[in-house]
Amino acid sequence: MEAISASRVSELLAGSGELALLDVREQGVHYRGHPFFACSAPLSRLELVIGELVPRRTAPIVVLDEGNEGLAEKAAQKLKQLGYPDVSILEGGCAGWKQAGLELFRGVNVPSKAFGEFVEHNYGTPRIAAGELKRLQEFKKILVVDSRPFEEYHRMNIPEGIDVPGAELVYRIHDLAPSPDTLVVVNCAGRTRSIIGCQSLRNAGIPNPVVALKDGTMGWELAGFTVERGAERVAPAPSDDGRAKARAAAERVAKRFAVRFCTSQDLSGFRADPGRTLYLLDVRTREEFERSHFAGSRHAPGGQLVQASDEYVGVRNARVVLVDPDRVRAIMTASWLNQMGWNDVYVLEDPALTETGPRKPDIPAIPSWQTVSEVPSDAAVLDLSTSLRFAKAHIPGAWWGVRSRLHQAQEKIPPAQALVLTSEDGVLAHLAAPEAAELFSNVTVLEGGNAAWRGPTESGAERATTTRDDVWYKPYDHTADYLKHAREYLDWEVALVEQIKRDPTIRFRAFP
Repeated sequence: MEAISASRVSELLAGSGELALLDVREQGVHYRGHPFFACSAPLSRLELVIGELVPRRTAPIVVLDEGNEGLAEKAAQKLKQLGYPDVSILEGGCAGWKQAGLELFRGVNVPSKAFGEFVEHNYGTPRIAAGELKRLQEFKKILVVDSRPFEEYHRMNIPEGIDVPGAELVYRIHDLAPSPDTLVVVNCAGRTRSIIGCQSLRNAGIPNPVVALKDGTMGWELAGFTVERGAERVAPAPSDDGRAKARAAAERVAKRFAVRFCTSQDLSGFRADPGRTLYLLDVRTREEFERSHFAGSRHAPGGQLVQASDEYVGVRNARVVLVDPDRVRAIMTASWLNQMGWNDVYVLEDPALTETGPRKPDIPAIPSWQTVSEVPSDAAVLDLSTSLRFAKAHIPGAWWGVRSRLHQAQEKIPPAQALVLTSEDGVLAHLAAPEAAELFSNVTVLEGGNAAWRGPTESGAERATTTRDDVWYKPYDHTADYLKHAREYLDWEVALVEQIKRDPTIRFRAFP
């Protein structure tokens, strides 16, 4: 496989050409340090993410690992088997990157997190501390809007808060806060979506005073206050008057932040261009997307696209076309992507919504393998779902492992007559079956995976066959010492604004 130096990759990232930089270590390992623009694409789940992360097969790809593991070589070989011919390996991996004097960043979704800190620093986004909000709630008319997806909001939220995810804020705020005297407080779990959400409303010119809740729900709990759990307050669709105000606000944002538009005819030309990667992303709610959407588009709710851009777009300097018939959410999202330094972002002016239902994931052909609907009494079970899901619930007696570390599972699992593989929905288990068959005898796959299991379950992670670093554990995943992890996480976010100054490839934009 062709190797490429860290200095050359840095030059390419600073240029205008396309490049996908993929970290093929597990996400929990990726979290400990990686180049700024590296997307997490673990070898163990590569087939599940690559089709949407890098949709153009001929896009140039550089893969990296720690530097001495062999994961990058295996990933490069796998990618070529999947039809990606232009794959190189970063010389020395992360260790080589550091030795070249280049910056490594800890965390996940780092470009988005760093951008949030940049926004607050450059625009002076106002904020309110948890204690002050708590005091004001007792006597002042306040609207608390939670800018996270419903699942996160439902888990825990600021008391009295209403769920209005990211790009929905400018679209729905006019009916929620009809009086200009109402103080609007935007929160998320930590900082980024609070800052972006607050600044979105300010950029849109709504007449209300708007502030971000400093440090979100984490800051609220660190201040000693109790969050609400299980809330279901969701902002309704805008009225005709609210929609008209939202459109007018979005048009002002479009002019200020140089948002570009394209037609379906332009899009046809983009799709026919063999030398450029195209992402066609619908930034509305999932319900709207599944009700009807533009043919070939992928659902990427606007707030999350800004919050976790590296999970949706893996090719730097690719073309991005955003879809929203009302244009408001697409314009707001495009305005932020422009400021993040993305150069080819468009809002589709005339989308024809001809498809319905969820979009089928772009996953390569899944190998056919013998399945079982029940677990034989003499079989061992190896669960390849995430360690977080395994710890919450799994088949009694099952072992947990990582596909790219099956040799460690072989060392830990006692000899058995057969091995049954399972995963979240069985797809990953099918992909891993040929590899497991090289190490274990009589390998089968549980039909439908854990989603189809109707028997009893148990919790805990005592039978882990490898280190539980396959995913990043959010602060609230650490139940015993949550507050400690929350403090560390918030300190990390704040420090990013200084660290990005040391990486010349980062070019965020501040508009007047």
